[in-house]
Amino acid sequence: MSNTESIATVAPAKVTSHTHSLVAKLWNYCNVLRDNGLSTIEYVEQLSYLLFLKMVDELAADPFAKESADPIIPPSLDWQSLVSKRGEELETHYRKVLAELGKRPGTTLGTIFAKAQNRISEPALLEKLVVELIGKTDWVLEGTDLKGDAYEGLLAKGAEDTKTGAGQYFTPRALIDAIVQVMQPGPKDTITDPACGTAGFLIAAHSYIREHHLKGLAREQRLALGQGAVWGNELVPGTARLAAMNMLLHGIGEADGESLISTGDALADAPSRRASLVLANPPFGTKSAITVVGTDGKTGREDISYDRSDFRVTTTNKQLNFLQHIMSLTEMDGRAAVVLPDNVLFDGGAGEKVRRRLLREFNLHTILRLPTGIFYAGGVKANVLFFEKKPPRADDIPNTPEVWVYDLRTGMHFTLKQRPLRLADLADFIEAYKADDRSARKETEDGRFKRFAYEDLVARDNVNLDLIWLTDPALDDAHSLLAPEVIAQEIVEDLQAALAEFEGITAALGGEVKPYVAAEEVIAED
Repeated sequence: MSNTESIATVAPAKVTSHTHSLVAKLWNYCNVLRDNGLSTIEYVEQLSYLLFLKMVDELAADPFAKESADPIIPPSLDWQSLVSKRGEELETHYRKVLAELGKRPGTTLGTIFAKAQNRISEPALLEKLVVELIGKTDWVLEGTDLKGDAYEGLLAKGAEDTKTGAGQYFTPRALIDAIVQVMQPGPKDTITDPACGTAGFLIAAHSYIREHHLKGLAREQRLALGQGAVWGNELVPGTARLAAMNMLLHGIGEADGESLISTGDALADAPSRRASLVLANPPFGTKSAITVVGTDGKTGREDISYDRSDFRVTTTNKQLNFLQHIMSLTEMDGRAAVVLPDNVLFDGGAGEKVRRRLLREFNLHTILRLPTGIFYAGGVKANVLFFEKKPPRADDIPNTPEVWVYDLRTGMHFTLKQRPLRLADLADFIEAYKADDRSARKETEDGRFKRFAYEDLVARDNVNLDLIWLTDPALDDAHSLLAPEVIAQEIVEDLQAALAEFEGITAALGGEVKPYVAAEEVIAED
C-alpha cells in the first residue's frame, strides 16, 4: 500500500464529539499563540511543519505502509528527534530541522518547508504544541475529513485577518462548492488551478469525485487522483506551503512524492501541461510591473517581462492575461470556471478583443454575476465565467450560440460576518444551470436567469458583457430598505472599488500608487 493510499482511502470521519474536541484544541492553542503575537496564518504555518513531521512518523510506523530503502526524513531531523528534546534545546533543533528540510525543491517536502522559519519565540509554547497538541493525536488515522476540515477552518479564520492580507487567497467555500457541483468533475478529468491560493477548488473537486465516483474507481484511478491528476500553482511560497499541506491532509499527494503545488508566476510561461477542467479565482488588482509580448506584435511595457506567443492580445491587465492563460491551459473540449472582476466584461481595447475571441473560439455558455460582500478583499465586484474550449468550425460559425446570465447580485446583500454567503443562497442558480442537460434551460420566473443570443452580444458597444436588466427593490420600496450596517458596508465597498479603478489608471499613466488604509482597519468591529 502506498503512502497516498494509507492517507487517502481512510473512510470519511463522522461528526462526533471527538471531532469537535480536536477542532476545539486547534482553536484554543491558536488563541494562546495569538496572544503571543502570532497571526492565525502564522500559527497555521507552524502547524503545517509539525503536522507533516508527525504524519511521516506515523506512516513510517505503519506495518502496512510501503517500505522504502531510505526514510522520507533523516532520523536526525524527524519527529522523534523533536519529541526527545525540551526547552531551548527543542527550539534550537526545530530551527535546524526547518532549515534542512527546505532543501528539497520539487517535492511535497520541499514545498512545505521552503524558506521555513520558527516564529514561536517561547520554547515552552513550542514544547506544548509538539507534545500536547500534535503529539497526542494520530493524524493519519483520524480520517481526511476530520483533519482536513479542521485545517481548512483555521485557514478560513486566518483569512479574516485583514492586516495580514490573507483573505486574498481565500474563495468563499459556498461559492467553490456551487461551482464544483455544476462542473461535475469526474475520475477521467485532469484538474488544475493556476492561482490556487490554499487549494480550495482542487480539494473540493477531489472530494466531489470521491463522493460520487469512489466506489466505481479502479485502483489506478484512485492513485491518479492523489498523484498528479489534480495539481495547482501559487505565486506566494508561504501560501503554496499551506496549499500543499491542505491537499496532503485531504488525501491528495504523497509526503515523499513530487509536489502537486508549483510555486511561481503562472503567467510567465505558456502551459507545459493542459487540463480538462480548470477552476480558478485569480488575484484581483493591478499587476505590478510587467511586459507582455503577444502575437499581435505589440508590447505592453512595465518591469517584469512575459513573452507569451500563445496570447493573442497584448495587455498589462492582469485579469485579462489570466483569462488568456486559462484559455491556453484548457485542453481541447475541456472546460473552465473562472472568477473574474467586472472590468473583464466591459473594458474596451484589449478587453474587447479577448471577449470576441472567447465568444468565437470558445463556448462561453454561462455567466454568474456575484453579489458584493462575499470576498475578504473590499470593493470586489466579480463574476464567474463558465466556458468550454472547442475546435474551429468548418462553417466559420462562432462556438458560442448564446450566453445565459444568472444575476445573483441585484437585490442580494451579503456581509462576511452578519450574513455570509451560504450554499443555500446558490441553490436556485445550481438548479437553473441544468448541469446534466443545458439544453433544458429556461428563463426563471424571478427574472434572474436570462438568455442572450450571440448576435445581440457582439452588436453591443465594445462587446460589453456586463449585462444588467434587474432593479434592486430596495431602491423603489421603502419597506425593503436595507439595515444601516449593510448600507454602510456597501458604501465602503463601492468606494474601495472606485479607489482600485483609480489605482489602475494611475499605474497605467506611470504615476505612483500610494497605499491606503483598508476600511476594516478603520471601522471598529462590533
